Amino acid sequence: MSHTIETQVCIIGAGPSGLLLSQLLANAGIDTVVIDRKDRAYIEGRIRAGVLEQGTVTALEEAGVADRLHREGLPHSGFELAFDGDRHRIDIEALTGKTVTVYGQTEVTKDLFDKRHAEGQVFYFNADSVRPQDLTADRPSVSFTHDGAEITVSCDYIAGCDGYHGVSRQSIPADVLKTFERVYPFGWLGVMVERPPVSHELIYANHARGFALASMRSERRSRYYVQCDLDDSIDNWSDDRFWEELALRLGPDAAAHLQTGPSFEKSIAPLRSFVAEPMRHGNLFLAGDAAHIVPPTGAKGLNLAAADVRILSRALIEHYTKGNDHHIDTYSETVLKRVWKVERFSWQLSTLMHQFPENSPFEKRMQRAEFDYLTTSEAAARSLAENYVGLPLE
Repeated sequence: MSHTIETQVCIIGAGPSGLLLSQLLANAGIDTVVIDRKDRAYIEGRIRAGVLEQGTVTALEEAGVADRLHREGLPHSGFELAFDGDRHRIDIEALTGKTVTVYGQTEVTKDLFDKRHAEGQVFYFNADSVRPQDLTADRPSVSFTHDGAEITVSCDYIAGCDGYHGVSRQSIPADVLKTFERVYPFGWLGVMVERPPVSHELIYANHARGFALASMRSERRSRYYVQCDLDDSIDNWSDDRFWEELALRLGPDAAAHLQTGPSFEKSIAPLRSFVAEPMRHGNLFLAGDAAHIVPPTGAKGLNLAAADVRILSRALIEHYTKGNDHHIDTYSETVLKRVWKVERFSWQLSTLMHQFPENSPFEKRMQRAEFDYLTTSEAAARSLAENYVGLPLE
């Protein structure tokens, strides 16, 4: 059994970038179909970043899904850097006039799902053998198997929002696609705990034993990380060992306020920087992790994906409402300029705040010198703050 569905834009991937794109297009009267190889419960349950740039909050407001965010999100006007226990606050609001908001990606995804379902969005979850086809034709398509039936979605455009391991990027011919990658020689061991955070703002710490991050998801739920070996296992990390290590790396001032308890989530994530070029091939557009990955230092992954989607939605809306293809034709070039700037920031902050096994004593002193410069130079602090709160769309 097989059948064909007609739509304007077929979105592969029901994560936050795919959902946000679907909602922004729906607000402009543009029809979409959303496909994902997982189900809603799995997608909503993924633990990801929780710091939203002001531009991402604006995008969610434009989508009409920011009510709960404004009720429950935690506005932050700054963050702290620590080096061997010495702490320095970066006042991002004073330096830039902007703030960030702590609100988990899981919550963003739930809000978007709720609105899309309420508005009757067509979803195909648990889709197998997803195949984007005829990408350079006037009517590309996406074929897949769903509940034993072969389904083909015929469309004007395909939006690949299916992440780093998805099929969208893999569908671009090898002689067209270029990739750039930096794999970091360590990972992040993260835990979630139902305890108030150690600080009302994030603390990024560089210690001789490795990086640590004190973050949160709410006023009573905390998210903490420590740098670990790539081949490490969570089985090697009891809660007691984790709390001891975190307290040591954050320093005595922060440790004095650390409330420990049993973790309810624990995982190890590798770190990489990755960019694929171009982000458009024919009538296929890439957005979010399908095209680029940033290390989590600085919390840019979701924010970068949201910026892609804002630019892509603008391009598609201009096409359908005004017959103007300028933003479609320049999508890849426009987005990649911003992507590389954000990659630079995430790489730079990661380089500053982590212990690299290959670093010489000279390079370690350079890290300290950079930290000291940030604490004494308003210009350096402003540059850091401008990148942290989010670069403007181009």
